[in-house]
Amino acid sequence: MILGSSPTLSQAPPKRADCRVGAVEYKGWHAQQLSNRWVQLIIVPQNGGRLMQVTFAGHPYLFVNPKFAGKYFPPSSNEWFNYGGDKLWLLPEGSNDEQHWLGNSDLLDDGPFSFRKLSEGQRCEIELTGPSDTQTGIQFIRTIRIDADSPHIGFHATMKNITGHMLEWSMQSVSQYDTSVSGTQETEHAAQLNRDFWTFTPANPSSSYLNRYHVRFGPAENPAASVRDDNLFTVHYAHMAAELWLDSTEGWLAVVDGQTQYAMVERFQYDVGRPYPGKASVIFWTNGPEIRLKSDGNPSLSADPDSSPYYLEAELNSPMCRLRPNESCSFDTEWFPTRSGSEFHGVTDAGIVIRPLRATAAESGKIKLSGAFGGFYSGRLLARFYDEHGHSIGTAPVNEVDPGKLVALDTEISPPQKAARLSIHLVDENGTDRGALQEVQVS
Repeated sequence: MILGSSPTLSQAPPKRADCRVGAVEYKGWHAQQLSNRWVQLIIVPQNGGRLMQVTFAGHPYLFVNPKFAGKYFPPSSNEWFNYGGDKLWLLPEGSNDEQHWLGNSDLLDDGPFSFRKLSEGQRCEIELTGPSDTQTGIQFIRTIRIDADSPHIGFHATMKNITGHMLEWSMQSVSQYDTSVSGTQETEHAAQLNRDFWTFTPANPSSSYLNRYHVRFGPAENPAASVRDDNLFTVHYAHMAAELWLDSTEGWLAVVDGQTQYAMVERFQYDVGRPYPGKASVIFWTNGPEIRLKSDGNPSLSADPDSSPYYLEAELNSPMCRLRPNESCSFDTEWFPTRSGSEFHGVTDAGIVIRPLRATAAESGKIKLSGAFGGFYSGRLLARFYDEHGHSIGTAPVNEVDPGKLVALDTEISPPQKAARLSIHLVDENGTDRGALQEVQVS
């Protein structure tokens, strides 16, 4: 933890390091790796262009199915090969008509993607191009990028109409997070359930859904899902099949592993002027046995072997795209890995709030700060002070910040004069202000 009562900030020049793109072997797959000093991304182009694993500060986030590790099966519209990782999906799903996608591991999901390195050095960017799928009329193209100086990951997904007629679809980013106890899911039968795994996203106060979320699959009364008093929808992972839809408009979701104290924030831009598939911008799926009614009216748990692995899907949907022939639409998302703690109170531009900031005036004229955060960037924290009329009265250094370490504040700082309010900003290694971690009144 980053602690201190009299903070001093290093004036050393920022570290300059490059990011790299290169071929690697991963669990028997021929893969490509994007890496910098913070993160390593493993991509398997052959298996549907999947981002198979993301590792930050030594912590792997994504579920990789040990049943299919190192394997590849040709596309099939009658089977589903759940390799794990992160991929693109198509909505709406269903078998009603040609305006719904049946799913399974058909050409769109499981066809080999071509791989191209676009840049390397201070920015590493790769391009994945999928096959043209005549059934849906869609071709996916996805670029993934990281910079040399932060753990931030950027995604740009494109969906192209390859037909000669109008189409309407939504793109979905599907990320399978490992919900087993760290390291126990390397083999099919050794996994142990992580009982301290959570997801969060802001509930929509003007939601179209009853209870501000929609139970698409699973029991309607599910104690694992709830809306907290602070308006955050949360799922406490339970090994039971459930699909939960939200029309969240704030543009983020967070996945928090309380056991290892690592978190991942996924960001997107909500478009208020366009419809979303089933009104949902965010979907969570908890994998596990399915509760179904038998023909005799008694409930039963499914014996489907795909229900065995411990994982949770966090899914972000694009608005519906109405595409003319050869027209494309795009969907941009961002990931921010960081550290977490025993609490969670929201996401800002600069990081996550683990324990809310408190600023208390001391008799000495100093201000005592307390709180805990997970930062998105490496750099330093800067306090900005305001008087009772809202005028800026100066700044003061607070502490250094490292995204791979919990930022725990327990310190005193000296304002230039009496302050009524302050904010804590994160300034990265390059001197860019990344925004406030939190802003509070001085009590």
